[in-house]
Amino acid sequence: MGWLTREPARLQEASEKKSMPSGVWEKCPECSEVVLASELQENLRVCPQCGYHNRLPGEERVELLIDTDTFFEWDHDVASTDPLHFNDGRSYAERLKSLWKKTGRYDAIITGAGLLKGRPVGLGVLDFFWMGGSMGTVVGERIARLFARARENNMPVILVSGSGGARMHEGLLSLMQMAKTCAAVAKHREASLPFVSVLSDPTTGGVAASFAMLGDLNFAEPKATIGFAGRRVIENTIRQKLPDDFQTAEFLLNHGMVDAIVKRNEMKDTIGRALDILCPPKSSSGS
Repeated sequence: MGWLTREPARLQEASEKKSMPSGVWEKCPECSEVVLASELQENLRVCPQCGYHNRLPGEERVELLIDTDTFFEWDHDVASTDPLHFNDGRSYAERLKSLWKKTGRYDAIITGAGLLKGRPVGLGVLDFFWMGGSMGTVVGERIARLFARARENNMPVILVSGSGGARMHEGLLSLMQMAKTCAAVAKHREASLPFVSVLSDPTTGGVAASFAMLGDLNFAEPKATIGFAGRRVIENTIRQKLPDDFQTAEFLLNHGMVDAIVKRNEMKDTIGRALDILCPPKSSSGS
C-alpha cells in the first residue's frame, strides 16, 4: 500500500512546478545546472557553477565597463534603410521597424564616450540580441565616427564585439564596412592612440575578419566562439577533422591570436591597467 502514500507527494510536486512562474530559473547551456535568474543576473550572467559566460545585452555591457552616470551616447539616431529592398519572406524594412519598437534602438551597436576608471574613453558595443549583432552600413558608419571622435578628443577606444558577421540583408554594402572599419582603426593607430578590442561570444564572420582582431590588445571572454567560417564549412573544405576546442578563445590564445582571456568581472580593471601602460597620464609637473 506504499504507493497510496507516495502518489499524492508526486502530484503535489507536479502542482508546485506548474505554479512556479516562468523566468525564475535559467538552465546553463554549458553544465545544464539550473540557476536562479536573479542570481545569474547579479553574477553578470556568468554561471556560478561552471563559470560559463552567457551573452550580455549591450546596455549591460556599457554599465559593466563605464563609470556610473558618465556615458554619453553618440549617433543614436543614425538608422538603416533598405537599399536592396531585401525580402526573405519578411521585408528587411519591417524587421528594422520591429526591432526599433522592441528595443528603442535603431541598430546593433551602441557608441559613445564615458569614463573608465576616471579616464575618458570612446566605447562601442555590438549587441548580439539586435539581429545577431550583424554589421551593416550603420554599424560601419558608427564605428568610423567613434574612432574619428575619439581621435579628435585624444581618447583611446574600447570596442566590444558580439556578432554573427556582416548583415546579409545589405549584401555588398555590408561587406564594404569591413574595409571602412579597418581604415578607421588604421587612422587611430597613426594618431598613436590605443584600441582595445574585447571579443565576446560569438565574434565571427566579417566582424572577426576586420576590426575585431585589430586591437593593440585583443582580450577575449572565456570560451567565446571566435572565427570566420563555421566549423562544418571548414571541415568540408579541407576534408579533415578540426580540434574540439577549435575557434574558442582558449584555442586562439594558444595560437597567439588573442593577448589574454579575461573573466567578465575582471574586464574593466584589466582594461584600466592596460590603458595606464599604453597611455599613462601626463605629468603635471614642470621641467
